[in-house]
Amino acid sequence: MSEKSQFQLLKQRRFLPFFLTQFFGAFNDNVFKNALVIMIAFRVAEDQVDILTNLAFGLFILPFFLFSAFAGQVADKFEKSVLIRRVKMGEIMIMLLASVGFYLNSVPLLIFVLFLMGSQSTLFGPVKYGYLPEKLSNHELMGGNGLVEASTFISILLGTLLGGILIALDSFIPISLAVVTFATLGYLSARNIPLCVAAEPTIKLDWNLFRATTKNLRILPEKRVVFLSVLGISWFWFFGSVFLAQMPNFSRTVLGGNEHVVTLLLTMFSIGIGLGSLLCEKLSGRRVEIGLVPVGALGLAWFGFDLYWVSSQWPQSGVLDLGIKAVMAVPGAYRVCVDLAMIGVFGGLYIVPLYSLVQERSDANQVSRIIAGNNIINAMFMVVAAVLGMVVLGVLDMSIPELFMITVILHIVVCLYIFTIVPEFILRLIAWLLVSLIYRVRYKGLEKIPAEGPVVLVCNHVAFVDPAIIMGRVRRPSKFVMHHKIFNKFGMKFLFKAAKTIPIASAKENPEMMEAAFASVREALADGDVVCIFPEGALTPDGQIGLFKKGIERIISETPVPVVPMALNNLWGSMFSRYSKKLMGRLPRKFMAKVELIVGDPVPPEQVTADYLRDLVVELKSQAKIANPLLESPEAPENTDSKA
Repeated sequence: MSEKSQFQLLKQRRFLPFFLTQFFGAFNDNVFKNALVIMIAFRVAEDQVDILTNLAFGLFILPFFLFSAFAGQVADKFEKSVLIRRVKMGEIMIMLLASVGFYLNSVPLLIFVLFLMGSQSTLFGPVKYGYLPEKLSNHELMGGNGLVEASTFISILLGTLLGGILIALDSFIPISLAVVTFATLGYLSARNIPLCVAAEPTIKLDWNLFRATTKNLRILPEKRVVFLSVLGISWFWFFGSVFLAQMPNFSRTVLGGNEHVVTLLLTMFSIGIGLGSLLCEKLSGRRVEIGLVPVGALGLAWFGFDLYWVSSQWPQSGVLDLGIKAVMAVPGAYRVCVDLAMIGVFGGLYIVPLYSLVQERSDANQVSRIIAGNNIINAMFMVVAAVLGMVVLGVLDMSIPELFMITVILHIVVCLYIFTIVPEFILRLIAWLLVSLIYRVRYKGLEKIPAEGPVVLVCNHVAFVDPAIIMGRVRRPSKFVMHHKIFNKFGMKFLFKAAKTIPIASAKENPEMMEAAFASVREALADGDVVCIFPEGALTPDGQIGLFKKGIERIISETPVPVVPMALNNLWGSMFSRYSKKLMGRLPRKFMAKVELIVGDPVPPEQVTADYLRDLVVELKSQAKIANPLLESPEAPENTDSKA
């Protein structure tokens, strides 16, 4: 696994031209949209402003409902670099039409152009997110998506600012020149995007938009975790659109600020989400780490609630149109800015892993169609968010801070639902906390684990947290074989069960459970899954590697698959090991200790024996670079017990 920073991708042709293309596209969208919104606000009769503003929003969202499914089919059927260039050429044509609209000062024509821009964005979305998993390896997905999300929100902010500045010049030339120039820059960048392989060239395009949309949405539930990740992404857009849509009125009616205060608040949010998106790669250890999603969800709830609390206590001065300096002099103003920035940071931690998970877990020939379905549901959630805002603020006559509170409560309910029915998020969080905050885990040889197909992982058993350490970095989801007494302890049975952990007992304890465990292992391997076992059958009592039971030989004789040996080092002596049986001896030990997981070469099934695998694990552990002073020199015990 490469240890290079995600920013190294910006030096590579497979990423930089694509990155610039999507940046210029998002930037140009927002230059145009904000210029149009300001035209509507200041150059249209007051009684038509609300109607035209909502019409513009609706026409921009409408193409996501109409064309997303078709766009997903096209993105999977054809080569993506050519598609991107054609979409960008279309953007130039649309911006030339926009120039005519600015010249004629025609709001209706510009609203139609906005519909065309929405259509262009609809076509680009599935290609954009389908391109990344094709050109980036799995350990680069988090970094690549982080860069894309960070640049998207920064471009939204910069584009919004520039659009307002240019349209205020009261001349059609600067704004027209800008939108055409940025569209052209996007096209020129796209010309350097390397060729791709068509994901599913045999797809027959369905021109019936309703039928295509229905078929596309039916693909999503085929993989439960992907579908729920899509719902999680859509929920973020619901949550974010509620907060962002209210920023102008929040600034004016709650904080008493002017348009410069709005810009400050949006800047804090955009910088926050950029930082959060970029942090994902560092915190995840360069893998798709969905354990960050609960962290992001918790942060969104906490700082969303704090924003409600501080804004609900805001002094009512009755003075409007205050500048930044005056607003920041009010007690609590800095807290508002911090809350918005942290909502952005935790939003990045929430959404980047979800996008990466969808790309990683979706079938390679369906990624663009999955993203298209995601875009449809995103649009639905954003429309519902707009309706919620109108009902709460208009019909119920509640305040903007109260709307924030209602949204936070809904957020907690939705996240609890998702994390309850897919406990993998919580399991990954626990594993991430262990390998990131409690221990400093070093890995060697992870690339030796086959990327697909059935495989058995065998490892020495040092501490209760061994499965979490392994789960924390092995890319493929693993089913662990666990002793039934541990399975039923610690109040975590529901999590172990949800993770499809396989409980096992000895033949003396419960022969029926033992046979059921072997049957479950056979079934998992037949399905192409990864099964991880600890052949010692128990935690080491002295820190040394004990005898390997013969159960591994039975597993491989019944289902011949490769076996990958692994060795854990320097967990002996931790509070999770059997280093001390006394309660006081179990106090936290080895906090932030350096722990190693060393992975060996796969062993063909015909070479598998318990003794041979043990020898390999002992050899792997001898390669460890960290000495444990609590261990005496290892001695290989005699293999006097050959029972499973």
